[in-house]
Amino acid sequence: MSEQRVEASAVPAQQRGPWMTFLRSLASSKGDLSSITAPPFILSGTSLVEYSKFWAELPDAFVAPTMILDKEERALAVLKWFIATLKGQYTSRNETLGSEKKPLNPFLGEVFLGKWETETEGTTILVSEQVSHHPPVTAYAIYNDIYGIELQGYNGQKASFATTTLNVRQVGHAVLYIKKFDEYYYITLPTLHIEGLFYGAPYVELEQNTLIQSSSGYRATIEYSGKGYFSGKKNTFKAKFYAGEESAALYTISGQWSGKSTIMNEHTKKESLFYDATEHNVVPLIVKPLDQQADYESRRAWEKVAAAVQVMDYDTIHVEKSKIENQQRELRKKEKELGIKWQRRYFELIEDEGPLKDLAELAGVEPDEKVWRFDREAFEHSTDSKL
Repeated sequence: MSEQRVEASAVPAQQRGPWMTFLRSLASSKGDLSSITAPPFILSGTSLVEYSKFWAELPDAFVAPTMILDKEERALAVLKWFIATLKGQYTSRNETLGSEKKPLNPFLGEVFLGKWETETEGTTILVSEQVSHHPPVTAYAIYNDIYGIELQGYNGQKASFATTTLNVRQVGHAVLYIKKFDEYYYITLPTLHIEGLFYGAPYVELEQNTLIQSSSGYRATIEYSGKGYFSGKKNTFKAKFYAGEESAALYTISGQWSGKSTIMNEHTKKESLFYDATEHNVVPLIVKPLDQQADYESRRAWEKVAAAVQVMDYDTIHVEKSKIENQQRELRKKEKELGIKWQRRYFELIEDEGPLKDLAELAGVEPDEKVWRFDREAFEHSTDSKL
């Protein structure tokens, strides 16, 4: 119970009324929860469109599979990279902010751009764009031409509220492509639930299952679980690694995705360290200075809101956030009046055909009829490409 008393203090006294109103709104809502306005104290100064960066903030892990000739070892390296991304995606804010904060809802057309540069991996490019607002969908592409690797994907969220827990089902998938081997990896996204809402100290746990299906035939299935009220460890996973349609797993990988995990060879029963998230430091993403960014770029657009969040200036957060939201409503209204359809900058919605559709079917996943894919030519011919 001592942990709960600590969490209770996370809600500032002047925000307890709005916070309870917010929770009641969640509990009574039957529609899109993203439209519900959260109290300013729980907001992050970061837009959700930035979250695509967590896929590659460890560039060495991102490019590592390209250097492995054996396809089984390569598929294991892809699994290790994926596990390595989870800490950044789902717990890194807890370490810096004390709890999970609600990201800013990206506006349609919002773009986030950046690059990682290291001596060993060279340059890795990130392009992220909000391609839909209702429902909210972010599309992204991350690529490193030196190593010939590219990740494309898109994700949205469908949220529901039960008792004191916010359940979020992520919609979409990611596809990793390794040019040297002409090899694809189809990656599904985990479902998450957000605990600690009642006390104003939310944190994320992953649940259910995801999978990584390789065009070479290897498959990894990952099962997530978390800390229960009486037992269990937080951020726990167990992965089974298979070759093709074989019923017996070749390897079992288990542990905490935010900490240490081990791998067991199911044939020899030998166990060894698989990955230790505590020993890997992220590489800072390089983003253009604010005065060089366009108005539609995320950090430029949300600059005043982010600054107000830093100093807990709740009035300014509300005013500046409302300005952006009202401006977007006016734009959508004018487009509707004029019969104009918003043109995405760097992504297009296409029929899901060819090897990726086949790969989804091989994975046993119902392929989307249409998917968001990166238009690299459009990006490289734009001024935004000059990072």
